[in-house]
Amino acid sequence: MHGIVDRERLQAEQRANRERQPARQSHPHERRAQRQQHAEDHQSRFGPQLEPRAANHIDQRPHDRVGAVCEHAERRQGQHRPLVCPKDRAADQQYRMPSIGGLRYIEATPTGAASSLRPRGTLVLIHAFPLNARMWEPQLSLAEHGWRVIAPQLRGFDGDARDPGQSVDDYAGGVIDLLDGLHVTEAVIGGLSLGGYVTFALFRHAPRYFRGMVLADTRPQADTPEGVDGRRKMLTLVREKGAQAVADEMIPKLLGESTKAGPPELAARVEELVLASSKDAIEGAIRALMTRPDSTPLLPSIHCPTLIIVGEEDTLTPPPLSRGMHEAIAGSELVTLPGAGHLASLEQPGAFNAALARFLTHRV
Repeated sequence: MHGIVDRERLQAEQRANRERQPARQSHPHERRAQRQQHAEDHQSRFGPQLEPRAANHIDQRPHDRVGAVCEHAERRQGQHRPLVCPKDRAADQQYRMPSIGGLRYIEATPTGAASSLRPRGTLVLIHAFPLNARMWEPQLSLAEHGWRVIAPQLRGFDGDARDPGQSVDDYAGGVIDLLDGLHVTEAVIGGLSLGGYVTFALFRHAPRYFRGMVLADTRPQADTPEGVDGRRKMLTLVREKGAQAVADEMIPKLLGESTKAGPPELAARVEELVLASSKDAIEGAIRALMTRPDSTPLLPSIHCPTLIIVGEEDTLTPPPLSRGMHEAIAGSELVTLPGAGHLASLEQPGAFNAALARFLTHRV
């Protein structure tokens, strides 16, 4: 009976959200005040910033604990220093990835004519599993539109097995550390797949950072029992056979049929990105995926401009899931990209960037 009541209440909230339209485009200062008010309301509804969660018993390893954002917030004195990923030498010859507080990142700042103007804002893009921050290289060109683009490398996804993340809150804490270290007080924050789950975790515990949100090829729901079983099998696979076996298992599911029917270069690039991560990082990410909470109750509380992008051929987080998010988030924009699977930003980078540029120009 309670399930029916809860479902009816959620449906009523979604209908109200769809019917709610802004009367006018508010001034940036008004929007900042509105975001602050929404953050305070959100805090009162969903509770304070993270507290340490209970021990992780997922894998009969009770000593593993889930990190909290508040733990990371105490370590904000990180310094810029170049770090080199030892397993990605070719890419390293193009640029080095700086680090703050042990978290590495890629950054692109406005160039050309845009560099003479005041930056329009900061765009933070969080990568998918089991890839890394370099998957966002095609999106760094958005700096030409006047945006500072930052792509964090989630903990452990850098060829270094030290201190890999074990939960989406772990990853969110690292991103908050990075934003604080870079003196970013608000940004358009988003991610693809796992990056979307981390975005939800960030919004759950620190909504004040959000000037806008981007959700690409992701879902709000937690894993089903069947999904958790599949994650357990993946844990066994990576332990027994390593990252190559994970790449062989996942890449056919990550890419759309159009991509798989085309030239093999993209599949090879995705494999390269997967193999750059340590086995421990992959294991930690699998635990994060299988323990993530249901973020569906958050959706009606998202009041910042939101862009939802999904590949038309995505079978892991298919378009109907994105349509559901679109209906639940008031004023959100939904873009479906033909010819793309689960990695829409890599499979159709031109269309992905065009949708993102329009959103940043006209909605944020």
